[in-house]
Amino acid sequence: MTASAPELGRREREILRAIVHDYIHSGEPVASQPLLARHALECSPATVRNVMADLEALGFLEKPHASSGRVPTERGYRLYVDALLKVRAPSPADRERIERATQDAPAVDSLLGNAAELLHSLSHYAGVVTTPAPRSDPTRHIEFVRLRENRVLAVFVSQAGIVTNKLVQLDFPMEPAELEGAAGYLNEKLGRLPISGLREAILADMRADQSALHGLIAKALRLAEQTFPPAKAAGEVLVEGEESLLDTPEFADVGKARALLRAFAEKDRILRVLDRVLSGSELQIFIGAESEFAAVPDVSVVAAPYGHGGQVLGALAVIGPTRMNYARVIPLVDLTAREISRVLGGGSDS
Repeated sequence: MTASAPELGRREREILRAIVHDYIHSGEPVASQPLLARHALECSPATVRNVMADLEALGFLEKPHASSGRVPTERGYRLYVDALLKVRAPSPADRERIERATQDAPAVDSLLGNAAELLHSLSHYAGVVTTPAPRSDPTRHIEFVRLRENRVLAVFVSQAGIVTNKLVQLDFPMEPAELEGAAGYLNEKLGRLPISGLREAILADMRADQSALHGLIAKALRLAEQTFPPAKAAGEVLVEGEESLLDTPEFADVGKARALLRAFAEKDRILRVLDRVLSGSELQIFIGAESEFAAVPDVSVVAAPYGHGGQVLGALAVIGPTRMNYARVIPLVDLTAREISRVLGGGSDS
C-alpha cells in the first residue's frame, strides 16, 4: 500500500516527517515558524513555507482553514508510515507488560479475551481481537454436561486449546451415561475426521450397526447437529475501549461519534478488515478510506495475525484516529501478536 507519488527529495521528506510528527502529538495545524523551532531542519522559514506549499500541491498536506497551518492528508500519512516512520522496539515497561499478560493467562480463551483489553490499555485506543473461526481451529474434544429439563452444556476444546461453551435445549431425553457415551463416540471421530465429514461418518456407522449401539449413535448424531457450529461460522470479535476515541478532537462532532460507534457495533465490518490481515499473514496498516471504516473518516487500523504451528488463526488490532501515534502502536501490536503466537506454540521467541 505504498503511496504512489513523485520521488521526494531529502528536504521534502524531512519536513513532511516533522509535520506529521508534530500534528500527531499536538492535534494542531503545523506552521513553519514553530516547526523550525522544534526541529533541526537547516533551512530558512521561506524554504519551509515553499516546501509545505509543494507538499500541499502533491496531496500530502492540506489546510483546514485558509489562514491555518498544514495537516497531513491520508496520502501524507501513508507515505509517512511506509517510508518515513522510524519504528523502535517497545519500551522495556511495555514489553514486560505484554509478556507478563500473555504468559500468565490461565488458558487460551483467557489469553485472547484479555488481549483486546491489553491493547486498549497500552495504546489508549480501541483494542480488537478476532478468535479463530472453526474452519481454521477445529474442535478436537467435546464434553456434555447434563442440566435440568433436557438442557445440555456442550464444552468444546479446539485444536489450539481454546475452550468454548454452548447451552443447548434438547428436543429428546438423554441420560448422563448416554451423554458420556455420545461424547466418547464423537471424540473418537474428531480424532480422525474434520467436522465437515462427521455427519457422513456417523450415518455410515448407523447403516452398519443395527445393535443396541445404533440408538446411541443416532442420539450422538442429533447432539452433533444441535451443538457443533456451522462449517462456515466466523470467529468472535472482541472489542475493548471504543469509547476512548470519543475523547479525541476528530470525533468531538456528535454525528461522527455516532457513526463511529455504529461501525464498532457492526462486527462484520471489523471482520472484513481483519480477514485481509489473515490472508496477508503480516502486520498491515489501513489508513482512512483504505479500511472498511471508509464511511467514518479519520480512522486508522494497525493489525497483525497470530497463529499456531505455522497456521494463521486470527488477528488483533488497534483502531484509532488517523492521527494515532504509529511509532508506538505498531510495535505494540506486532509484539502482542508474536507473544500470543509463541504461547499457542506457533511462534518463535521474541
